[in-house]
Amino acid sequence: MQIINHIPFQLKIILVGFLLFQIQTGFSQEEKSSELYKTIMSKDSLLFNIGFNTCDIKQFENLYTEDFEFYHDKDSISDKARFLKTFKSGICSPSRRYNYRRELIDGSTEIYPLYKNGILYGAIQMGTHRFYESSPGNTEQVGSFAKFTHLWLLKNKDWKLARSLSYNHEMTSSTASISALFDNDQETEKWLKENNIPTLGIGIISDGKLKQIKTFGNLKRGFPAPYNTIWNVASLTKPITAIIALKLVSQGKWNLDEPLDKYWIDPDIKNNPDHKLLTTRIILSHQTGFPNWRSFNESKKLDFKFKPGTQYQYSGEGFEYLRRALEKKFNKTLDQLASELIFDPLKMNDSQLVWNDKIDLSRYAVNYDKAGNAYEPTKNKTANAADDLLTTIGDYGNFLCSVMDSEDLSDKVFNEMISHQVETKKNKYFGLGFEIYDFGNENYALSHGGADQGVQTIFILLPKTKQGLVIFTNVDDGYKIYETIVVHYLGENGRKIVDIETK
Repeated sequence: MQIINHIPFQLKIILVGFLLFQIQTGFSQEEKSSELYKTIMSKDSLLFNIGFNTCDIKQFENLYTEDFEFYHDKDSISDKARFLKTFKSGICSPSRRYNYRRELIDGSTEIYPLYKNGILYGAIQMGTHRFYESSPGNTEQVGSFAKFTHLWLLKNKDWKLARSLSYNHEMTSSTASISALFDNDQETEKWLKENNIPTLGIGIISDGKLKQIKTFGNLKRGFPAPYNTIWNVASLTKPITAIIALKLVSQGKWNLDEPLDKYWIDPDIKNNPDHKLLTTRIILSHQTGFPNWRSFNESKKLDFKFKPGTQYQYSGEGFEYLRRALEKKFNKTLDQLASELIFDPLKMNDSQLVWNDKIDLSRYAVNYDKAGNAYEPTKNKTANAADDLLTTIGDYGNFLCSVMDSEDLSDKVFNEMISHQVETKKNKYFGLGFEIYDFGNENYALSHGGADQGVQTIFILLPKTKQGLVIFTNVDDGYKIYETIVVHYLGENGRKIVDIETK
């Protein structure tokens, strides 16, 4: 009974019910030679050896009752529709990067008959199975072991699976070695060297709080990166600017849909009437029609690539446009607004939008290219609304917790922020200042990434479970280690994010 104490309450009730049923009925488990045992094992073979292992969807679908329910100790309850949808779009999606195989552990199966008025109507199957995974060109590896309990019902002379419980998942040694990357400093440092990552910072959020900060690598030879390393986080600046605007909207001092030409018109587009369409909503959801930066244009001037509000195109220029409007309206610089609304209230003492004497250079993570050559740091003398925030894992992690808690945001504004303003790819959207991964069934993640010379950063928030992850690196290709970290810390939801990105 010890394992039951570590699984969700609903799953616990069902398991206890099954165990009590066995005690009360007095029926012993079936002998391997019995007809019922052979029948259930043949159904198990159809379910996994043909259905799961080969992705025979039709075979898989036909084995379930219409009211089938799946209970998993690491995920929520699924009905038949959701379970099959997840199976098709995940394990068996055409673009899947991994192949999965289930194997029943010899000797682990127990089968108990279910009778009503002396008539057989069902059976309980209990056992342990292991799952293997492999990717193209790689050797198959054992991923995990798990216990399972299946309720089979006899429907119109055919056996159908009505309830499936999967619990007590355990990592194998190969999976545990990945865990050791982040729990064993030596293993992690070795892994970072193999991937040419100078410095790595990880922030782990659980229960809505920043619970752990991990830093690996060196700021310079013989000088390990401290927990409060200062990083340039590139475009992770944008969520700061977004929350400044959204807090002002919540206070009734700013309007999401008011045209910004009341406060600012860029000289490059003053003769184009489309500038009248620019609003805070349009900017925060990247629908301005601007290029990312005007410097990408041959003319070096700002222009519209399409009519604002008609489609998506990521743009730092849009956030800079918003900065100009905010500064005109409130007669304060963006860094002053950031200090008043975010940095000071949250005690983000190591965060700033300009480069000045306050920076403790002994803690600064120098940025590198793939060959290990250092870049000169960007030293902004005025705040950029889209880029170059200097911060720590601790500061930024606490900021994200405040976002997830909707601090100083009205319910209406928070709901606008997490709403699908514009689709960027299948199951991925921009809200207001944040990217949204839609997992279905009202489950979602908020995220944003940052990329610049020698900067690769990202965060992911899971508001439903109050979890989150912050990853900072200081090298051009730091993104190549994201998947391992995201899947390790966020599990199935992390894998869903990876799948959405790679489709």
